[in-house]
Amino acid sequence: MKSIKFIIAAALLTIGMAACDGDKQREQQQVVTDLTNVNQTLVDSLSRANAEKDTLLALMTEIGDGLVKIKDMQQIVASSDLSRETASQKQQLRNDMRLIQNSIAEKQQRLAALEQRLKSADNYNEQLQRNIESLKAQLADQQSIITSLTSQLAQAKQDITNLRGNVDSLRVANEAVTEQREQAREETERTRDELNVCYYIIGTKKELKAAKVIEGGFLRRTKIMEGDFERSSFTQADKRQLTSLNLHSKKVNVLSKHPEGSYQIIDNGTTKSLRITNAKSFWELSNYLVIQIN
Repeated sequence: MKSIKFIIAAALLTIGMAACDGDKQREQQQVVTDLTNVNQTLVDSLSRANAEKDTLLALMTEIGDGLVKIKDMQQIVASSDLSRETASQKQQLRNDMRLIQNSIAEKQQRLAALEQRLKSADNYNEQLQRNIESLKAQLADQQSIITSLTSQLAQAKQDITNLRGNVDSLRVANEAVTEQREQAREETERTRDELNVCYYIIGTKKELKAAKVIEGGFLRRTKIMEGDFERSSFTQADKRQLTSLNLHSKKVNVLSKHPEGSYQIIDNGTTKSLRITNAKSFWELSNYLVIQIN
């Protein structure tokens, strides 16, 4: 505005000087020319000022739109369980935030350049400065929010990494426990099998004596020998599964000790068989079953 006033004053001074010189017509023409130039200068100055103000208004609108996008991003992050988001979804969030950050930086640069141009203009005023300062503050707030959201994403990524580590540790520990349980189960099963091992032998008196299972002579009573038997002469079986034996003989004598009522001798006509009716009771005195036939 000062330069415009200076031009007008110069024009008026020219008119006065022209009157003093007496060459009225020539000087009047010069005055018209000067006033035309002044008017054009005013028009150009106003045009530039209006263009800069339009640019400022457009920038204000863009910054407002950017704030809306950031608030939408805040709601997405706040309402989402980032640990359950897929890798592509989290990558999309990071890409969106990166675009917003770049947009904020670009607006800050444009605002700084616009501020410099407006300060050099004749019609720059305090209201424009306040508008620019307000836009600077909005951009700073947007940058702060995006930085916070980016940090939340990074923390979520670290939490997921830690969670995966914990899951892996638990999986390893669970596998170890499962293996121990399997070993314990196998050991228990092996012990149970061992506890249910039994042995039986079926043979004539001569065969049983040869196997050193019984002793006795012509005048001596036949009895089962004391101590451990030679197991190779016996057939190994499982108490839980051994329920009957076909003896292939009509004459049968159970020599080993087994409680009465825990078994039966079944007559099949030409042969007999032994049926165990109470396995627990039958094997409680001995794990060896000795049967003499013929």
